[in-house]
Amino acid sequence: MNLDNITQIERFKNLVKFINENFKEVINIEKIEEISHYSYRNINRIFQSLQHETIGKHIKRIRLEKAAEYLKYSNEQVSDIALNVGFSDLASFSKAFKKRFNCSPISFRKTADIKKKKHKQVIDKIAQTTILFSTETLPEFEILYLEHKGKYDDIKAIEKTWNTLIKYCEKKQLISDESIFFSETLDDNEITEDFQCRTNVAMILNKSLNFVPEGLFQVKVHKKQKYAKFIHKGATNKLENTYNLIYSSWITTIKLEFSDKPILEFYVNHHEKIIEDNFITEIYIPIQ
Repeated sequence: MNLDNITQIERFKNLVKFINENFKEVINIEKIEEISHYSYRNINRIFQSLQHETIGKHIKRIRLEKAAEYLKYSNEQVSDIALNVGFSDLASFSKAFKKRFNCSPISFRKTADIKKKKHKQVIDKIAQTTILFSTETLPEFEILYLEHKGKYDDIKAIEKTWNTLIKYCEKKQLISDESIFFSETLDDNEITEDFQCRTNVAMILNKSLNFVPEGLFQVKVHKKQKYAKFIHKGATNKLENTYNLIYSSWITTIKLEFSDKPILEFYVNHHEKIIEDNFITEIYIPIQ
């Protein structure tokens, strides 16, 4: 890869990071050019080739999908949600939301509530289980990560991303017996289209890197956060069953307020010497 390509990727990564952290704010052309050090026309071309959508469409999609999450999981007023995710008024938000989801925000919330009730009835019939959990606050830590885009149940594709990360960490001599690997889920697959669903596969860094990560590898700091911690025992392709139990029990048993942060999965003993039925995955749901 030549120097020009490296520079383009670094500027792309900086812009994506900025958008993901500030999408609720006003992001104008001048700010995009300031962050990327490119003209808007040029960075938009690079962005579209790597992200498969324009900068403007990316920002609007993230805002609308975050609004859908608030409608689904919170009791906030629609007008408050519209302003919270970066729309200037309720009318423009409602119009954009209807275009994206083919229904009004209120209809979306009603449908989500009906789905949750029906889903809970199904789960209650097949499993009269009280799911155990504990609350835990994770301290701030720094990670090296690689983003995977695609279906959450596409295990082979996600494993390929994991292999790429691990090989890179081995090449850079970052792995030790104490290394901790985990993933973070950034999107709700009932809201975000499958090909846009993001999973970050990551390793916690014991100390800050003394080099700039190449390609699409990135570094960031996880802020201190409180979580509800659940344990899944078994193969990763059966994690969905545990998530179903978690969410079906949330309102009646767990009764905690969600926080607007990614879900984390820590892989305690996932290696070739352990059979899949004995895999232990720690699931961390962010809470207030």
